[in-house]
Amino acid sequence: MEKTQIKDNNQKGGGKTLSGVVVSDKMKDTVVVKVVRFVKHSKYKKYFKVAKKYKAHNPGNTVHVGDKVQIKETRPISKDKHFVVIENSPPASNREASRAGKLKIEN
Repeated sequence: MEKTQIKDNNQKGGGKTLSGVVVSDKMKDTVVVKVVRFVKHSKYKKYFKVAKKYKAHNPGNTVHVGDKVQIKETRPISKDKHFVVIENSPPASNREASRAGKLKIEN
C-alpha cells in the first residue's frame, strides 16, 4: 500500500496560518489583527461567528487599519505577541485618498 503524505499548515514545524483584518496599527512594529471564524454549536447545531484579536509583528509598519493580512505563528516575540505578518492585501477602497482628505462622502 502506498502512503500519501498530506502537507498540513498546522504541523508542529510550520505553525498556524490565520487570515484577518488589521484593527489597530498604533504600536511600533506591531498590529492587532481580528480573526473571525465560524463555530458550530454542539447542541443546537447552529453556526455562529467567533472573533479573536491577535498581536502580530509588523516590521517597518507596512500594514495599516483595514488591510486584510495573513499571519503565521512563530516563536514568542514578546509577552503576548507570537504571530508575524506574512502577506498583505490592501482593501478595495481608496485608503490613500481618504487619508489625504480627498475622498468625499456623498449623502
